[in-house]
Amino acid sequence: MAKISASKILSSKLFSRYNYSLVAPPIIGNTEMSTAKKKLKYYVVWDGRKTGIFTTWAECESQVKGFLGAKYKSFDSLTNAKRAFQNNYEEYLRQRPTKFILMEVDSRNGPKIPSFCVDASCSGNPGILEYRCVSTETGKEIFAEGPFEQGTNNIGEFLAIVHALALFKNKGISLPIYTDSRNAMGWIQARKCKSKLLRTEKNARLFDIIKRAENWLKKNNTYQNEVLKWKTKMWGENPADYKRK
Repeated sequence: MAKISASKILSSKLFSRYNYSLVAPPIIGNTEMSTAKKKLKYYVVWDGRKTGIFTTWAECESQVKGFLGAKYKSFDSLTNAKRAFQNNYEEYLRQRPTKFILMEVDSRNGPKIPSFCVDASCSGNPGILEYRCVSTETGKEIFAEGPFEQGTNNIGEFLAIVHALALFKNKGISLPIYTDSRNAMGWIQARKCKSKLLRTEKNARLFDIIKRAENWLKKNNTYQNEVLKWKTKMWGENPADYKRK
């Protein structure tokens, strides 16, 4: 997918709340996406009847099905597939980069620009939950979701990150995403919302969205966005903060 220039990132046509919302059906594997064009995947086979990079699952499957000790994996881009194939399977597992890890940056230089910030607000614990994403530089709101009944702030932070990752992967945008929640970053790394909140009739809709977010993380294990920790003590409040404290 072609990269989008920073000057076009805040275009109103680029961000449609319906088309790229966790709340709306299309972004997290809903059946409404069944007619959408499937993205091409690349399958690396390290050990199989034949080794190499294949562009269809059928080709890959014929090399690994029934082959004892077969080692293979799919990738979203030919570049990533080639990079992985240059290493052996074990070396790839040790060295492959991940964007789910908590990353520290040189706080003396301020946040990276351009970039995005996400944050959540919850009135009560549990309580009425909202979350959103803004441009770090301008504060322009990119998306906002809620209110949801009987949520928690950590859940909102988690969903905001997933929403941003899904949106930016869809649009080919590789800019950093800042959050001030270490808990949410840990949940992203684990690909699971680890909240102890109990499901009720009032928050059933929120739990459905959480499930869709978890499924998206499990199916999308590569993308270009760094998920970075916002340094509140050094830089002040996260630009996505709701200012309700």
